Amino acid sequence: MAELNLDSETNQTCTFCLIVNDQDELTKVIKANKELVCFRDIFPAAPHHYLVVPKQHIHSCLSLHKGDIDLVKRMVEMGKAVLHDQGIADMKDISLGFHQPPYTSVDHLHLHVLAPASQISMDKKYKFIPSSIRKNICGCI
Repeated sequence: MAELNLDSETNQTCTFCLIVNDQDELTKVIKANKELVCFRDIFPAAPHHYLVVPKQHIHSCLSLHKGDIDLVKRMVEMGKAVLHDQGIADMKDISLGFHQPPYTSVDHLHLHVLAPASQISMDKKYKFIPSSIRKNICGCI
């Protein structure tokens, strides 16, 4: 299981912990279940750019272990479900992935879900490495 940070101070200052605990009035949750929440990225790099976040505070993709494969699969499933709900039919033109520290802006595991990938803005494209490289970095997707 992933390394958990249950430090109440971190959970009170972590932006995503505040969102998953419904303590952030500015963020609208699009989809949620007992384990995950999904909301729009505040700095979208594509017409559809969402974040899927576990409610449990996990530091980053580097904290994940083999036992977390199902968690990552559920994150991917939720991301694809949100895209489908938003009218995205072409699942070949999407990008899903994690940023690796130190390239994360929030130290709470979050899956980026972007569509259409072919429309990722040029000024932000460097942030979204190809999935073949991403697989080697985190071994997650």
